[in-house]
Amino acid sequence: MRPTGDKRAYRSLKRDAEAGKTRARILNAAARHLRARGPRSLSLESIAEQAGVTRVTVYKQFGSRWALLEAVFDQVAAQGGLHRIPTAMADPDARGSLQQIVAIFCDFWDYNRKTIPRMLSAAATEPRLAAAIRSRNERRRTIIATILQRMAGVEQVPPETFNEVVDVLFVLMSHPVFAELQGTGRSVEAVCRLIQELAIRTLDRLKV
Repeated sequence: MRPTGDKRAYRSLKRDAEAGKTRARILNAAARHLRARGPRSLSLESIAEQAGVTRVTVYKQFGSRWALLEAVFDQVAAQGGLHRIPTAMADPDARGSLQQIVAIFCDFWDYNRKTIPRMLSAAATEPRLAAAIRSRNERRRTIIATILQRMAGVEQVPPETFNEVVDVLFVLMSHPVFAELQGTGRSVEAVCRLIQELAIRTLDRLKV
């Protein structure tokens, strides 16, 4: 006879597994909604309907529309390849690491080429969304600064020069730059190579 405690543990594991599946179904429905319509019309009710669950279920999983959006942003980031960033940053060669980061963001911008413009458009009238996008963009600046700080001799570089290089690299890796360069007919690979070349040239300003 199986002990009662084992039965309770089994039921708990089963409930957790079902809840995980439900959460994934809701997130996938929300991600599809973002790609197709953007965030303006995203609500707990609309996503519940698309996921085939009740609004209460969505609320229990996320608590609010904003928490759902944040979770979707994290999922979109992972699906777009940003999970590769830690591996790229682990490269002991700072220049090689930076080139990998450029490639990762180029892939990410391309993967979300329909979603991001809709999000930016919605952010124009939704301050909280605009703040969230700025905050996530600032993570890119932190990544760049962290890579540059590993370069030999960088401690001798004047702070204003270091910050200028970080700022330029931050802009070079932004979605507007990628979209503008790709909009002229270049392939993703061609845009990536161009930005990588410009990034390395910008590093030369550090003179290390």
